[in-house]
Amino acid sequence: MSIGETLAEARREAGLTVTQVSQQTRIRETIIKEIEGDDYATCGGDFYARGYIRMIAKAAGADPEPLIREYDAAHRAPDALSAVSLAELASSAQAPGRRGLNWTVVLVVVLVVALLVALGLVVYNLLPGSGRASSSPTAAGRQVVAHRRGRPLATVTPSPSPRLTTPAQATTPAQALPPVQPLAPVSAAAFGPSGAGQGDNPQLAPLAIDGSPATAWHTDWYTTADFGNLYPGTGLLLDMGRPVTITAARITLGSVPGAAIQLRVGAAPSLADLPPVASAGDARGAASLRLTTPARGRYVLIWFTRLPADPAGTFQASVYDVRLEGRA
Repeated sequence: MSIGETLAEARREAGLTVTQVSQQTRIRETIIKEIEGDDYATCGGDFYARGYIRMIAKAAGADPEPLIREYDAAHRAPDALSAVSLAELASSAQAPGRRGLNWTVVLVVVLVVALLVALGLVVYNLLPGSGRASSSPTAAGRQVVAHRRGRPLATVTPSPSPRLTTPAQATTPAQALPPVQPLAPVSAAAFGPSGAGQGDNPQLAPLAIDGSPATAWHTDWYTTADFGNLYPGTGLLLDMGRPVTITAARITLGSVPGAAIQLRVGAAPSLADLPPVASAGDARGAASLRLTTPARGRYVLIWFTRLPADPAGTFQASVYDVRLEGRA
């Protein structure tokens, strides 16, 4: 049986439903169902897939180690040099029926490695920005010395080329930037490692931007501040409706310190397309984040990488209000 079939059978034998396993492991039901169907696309990578398999197996009373080995065997990426690994070539240098090395094969191996290194250096030197352009003999200010029979005849310093200034450049003043103003998100959605709609408590997401300090979006509760080692983070995605320039943000959190947050801005609603532009650690209350360099994009992500403790002894974060500043 496959990994998913084994987990599903173990769960049924233990008399558990998918919902009960989800409550025990804090793994979403959709992810459990997909893993039982041998679909790991939404797990967020091999590291998290192994963690999910291990937790589901333990909840169902199954041994996770054989399943982890089976997963690794099926999903381990092949070594890029396995076809011509040096270890295999060196072992092949032992000639049949002889105790000594076949030095011809060893020499071929050394030559192949040397050619690969030389080819890499040639490609590097040809790439733009490799630093070779500064060694050009025509660089401005470089002194050129002429020699005759080992004695210098003259030293010539080439004059730099004059810079031409067009009338438009000379007379057109720099355009003034529009003033910074409050920016209102069009919508808010829970955001997880797999993207929008896969985050914690999606039904509460609009409460973070409704303007009321009494309502809030909450993350799920977790057993540790780092999400029980289940996820790299969780967050709230704000859609501005159009590309805007963000200069600052004020995020109102709960009163307990300990939250670590990143402000991410980008053009597409995926974690890879939303680079961090500001961050705050051990945050609580009204956390102010001011960007060193303004960031432009349609989407703004409030991404929690660590959670504060709650009165129940678990870990959970809340967002009561979000205020953004910038230029439309």
